[in-house]
Amino acid sequence: MKYSSYQCFFKIMNAKKTIKIGVFTAYSLLTTVLALPKDGKVLAIDPNEEAYKTGLPFIQKARVDHKIDFVQADAKQVLQDLIAKGEGEGAFDFAFVDATKEDYIDYHEQLLKLVKVGGIIAHDNTLWPGSVALDESDPIEEFMRKGRGALIKLNSFLANDQSSLLSIGDGLTLCRWLY
Repeated sequence: MKYSSYQCFFKIMNAKKTIKIGVFTAYSLLTTVLALPKDGKVLAIDPNEEAYKTGLPFIQKARVDHKIDFVQADAKQVLQDLIAKGEGEGAFDFAFVDATKEDYIDYHEQLLKLVKVGGIIAHDNTLWPGSVALDESDPIEEFMRKGRGALIKLNSFLANDQSSLLSIGDGLTLCRWLY
């Protein structure tokens, strides 16, 4: 049997319940849902329903749309509601964040309450194609400059957090919630 890297990752974790903050074209959402077991679920949150609809035909073609609960809303509010209701505390095995870079620290702090001990919180674009290592005087494209400061703060925050870190490739940071 051939497994994708996501399938191996989720199989090792025994992940069944995941949360995805930011959907964009739904590519990573589809990859996640395909890697989950038959009884797996993804709570996908994005304020832009069009982003979800972009990938929906592919999700439907793969016949995995029943595994996705899409919520069109501000992720910080949805996470806060889950925490306040006590519904999600420690309920998620895995969280993937690929959304507003300026909100990554807020997402992380909320997700620490929602992801179980031993679970993984993944942050995408944490190296912001290398710009986080550049000097402020170095030329940086304007769209990258906006999120750069927030990602530098996030990386510093995560380096001092009570979790174990593994940075992969061009900026996927995996944080394992230890306790």
